[in-house]
Order: sequence, then C-alpha cells, then structure tokens
Amino acid sequence: MSNSTTPGDSAPAPALSSVLPPLIVGTATFNHQYVTDPQTMPSTSIVSRALSLGLHAFDTSPYYGPSELLLGAALSAISNPPPRSSLFLITKAGRVGPTNFDYTPAGIRASVERSLDRLHTPYLDLVYCHDVEFVSPEDVLAAVSELRKLRDEGKIRYVGISGYPLPVLTSLAKLVLKETGKPLDAVLSYSNFNLQNTSLGNPSTLDAFRDAKVGVVLNASILSMGLLTTRGVDAAPMAAWHPAPRELRKACTDLQRITVEAGFRLEDASIRWAIDSWAGAGAPFGTENSPLGPERKMGATVIGVSSVDELEATWKVWHEVVNERRGGGAGEAPSKTEVVRKLAEEHIWPTLGSWKDYTWSSPDDDYVPTGPSRPAK
Repeated sequence: MSNSTTPGDSAPAPALSSVLPPLIVGTATFNHQYVTDPQTMPSTSIVSRALSLGLHAFDTSPYYGPSELLLGAALSAISNPPPRSSLFLITKAGRVGPTNFDYTPAGIRASVERSLDRLHTPYLDLVYCHDVEFVSPEDVLAAVSELRKLRDEGKIRYVGISGYPLPVLTSLAKLVLKETGKPLDAVLSYSNFNLQNTSLGNPSTLDAFRDAKVGVVLNASILSMGLLTTRGVDAAPMAAWHPAPRELRKACTDLQRITVEAGFRLEDASIRWAIDSWAGAGAPFGTENSPLGPERKMGATVIGVSSVDELEATWKVWHEVVNERRGGGAGEAPSKTEVVRKLAEEHIWPTLGSWKDYTWSSPDDDYVPTGPSRPAK
C-alpha cells in the first residue's frame, strides 16, 4: 500500500456522506472472538478479493485482537497495491479490553498512533470512540476533542462514536453538538438493524440523530454477531461471550426452518433483508457515493466475513439488491428480496414474538470497569 498520498489540511474535508463507500468490510472477525485461530484464517485472501471486487473500505479496532495487525499485513502483502487515496480505512479507539477503557486524551492519541503504525498508513479516514456506553459522557467529550485535534493535524479525516444502546448513542450525539457546537461525522450502530432487531429504523431514533445533525449513521453486525446464522452462536467461539440470552438464541435458531422452506439459508435471508432495508431506511443518513445513481443516497452497511466464500456470497446479494433498487430484473415473479421482505413480515417476526426488537443490556448490570476512564452512570 502506497503511503505517498495524505489528506491536505488547507481546506476542510468534504462531507463524509460524499466520500463514504456504501459497503464496508468489517474485520472484527479477524479475532479469537469469532474464529479459533485468526492467524491461520485467509485474511490476505479476503482483503485481496475485496479489493478486486471494488470494496476499498475496511473497518477494524485495536479491541479486535490481532485484527489491525492482520489487516495491515494483508494490505501490505498485496502485489500492485492500490494508492492510499483509493482506500477508506476505519478504526476505533478507547476500548482496550473487555472491561478496560482508556478514553483519556493521552490514551486516545496513543491508540491512534499505534493504529497508524499497524495499518502502515499516514492517516486514518474515520476513527470512532469505541463502545461509548461503558464510559462517562465527560470521557466521550474529551475523547472526541482529542480525535478532532488529531484530525486538525492531518492524522484523521472524520470522527465518530460507536456502541450498542441507541438511547446512549443519540444522547451523546446531541451532547457533542451542544457542548462543542459541531456535530459528529458518523455514528456506528451494531446489532440494531437486522431480522431480529429493527430498532435503528425507529422514526424517533432517526429523528434524534437528525436533531444531533449526525452526518452518517452506519449499520453493522447485520447477522447480530453470529446470532442469525445456520451454525448459530452456541456452536461457535461466540458461545462464551455473546450477550443474547439462551431463549433468544433458540428463537433465532428456530428461524432456520422458515428460511430454508422458502429456499434461503438463514444468513442469506438476513443479509439480504438488512442490506436492502437499511439502503432505504438509512438513506437520510447514508452516502451519496451510491451505485443507485445521481442524487440517490443509500444507507451504508458494514459486513463481517471470515472466508472468501462468505465475502463472495455477500457480494452477490449486494449486487442483486442494488440491481433491484435500480429497477432491474422487474417481472411477474417476485424478486428474492421481495420474497424475504414478505417472509419477515408474515413468518419471521410473528415467530420471534416478544423477541423481535429485544435488546440486551450493555454493559451488564454486574459490569466492573478497569482502566483510567470513568464508568458510565
């Protein structure tokens, strides 16, 4: 990867919505939490194939074990690497371990410097404060301020926050605007817009982000960290840490009968529903850098894969969804996406019952923090 191009500091960066790719490869899966040995997974092949498909945006974090190191090594190992200006590299700062957070300005700065080194790049396109619900609002404000200083130094282009509880994300976005006079460029929400939990699309939530003048809202973990997969979380490394209660895990496993009878694997139906639905629902906070055509924004999605086959399968669904939204493939028979929409409304959501839109606590009630940052109250 060439490091010859750095962002200029003579003029403000364009709005994030004008440059953000609509589909981003997440690398949380390059981690022991998802695979037994991430060092032996085909990370270089995944990154290389993603680039050949035109996917130039990658999301990682120092909290994801060796993810940053594997992503940086993969980008460096590719022959004829793309120029740095064609990539969009995203990482996070502030979360050190399961209970360890360092949102101090010095800790945030050190984290960014380490990420620059690991990813072999002179600048990062977007950096989030990671899992903001675990620390105090004062710590989040201090971390955002430090990230903006790093932005002014040319080491970061855009600044955002990430986390799980939507009320925390919306309240912090409003707080940042109120206290600093400037909105966040981005908010990353995970496990909140998928076949099990559609809360991110709630009009009141979107109105709150609009009030906070957030530039882009990204939807991540569209399989809810493995919950909506054929294997499920109980037969995978996620069993030890996934926050879904036992009853929700079983309810999601039971969905497989419905999707298989309709001709879809559970993960295929889940990916299709989430990409298509967020493309529309997330459009007001989406990207103008859209394959749908001029002046047709679409919500941006982060996909997580652990193999080239998974990447190929997701890419195929993506292309089919985009083609349908462009108006292609219209005919008498309903499209695959239309079938999945109907399946969700008539069978999946009634089957989930009270588990639809269920959200777990984050952090847990028994959470005991370590590290220099103050815990959330």
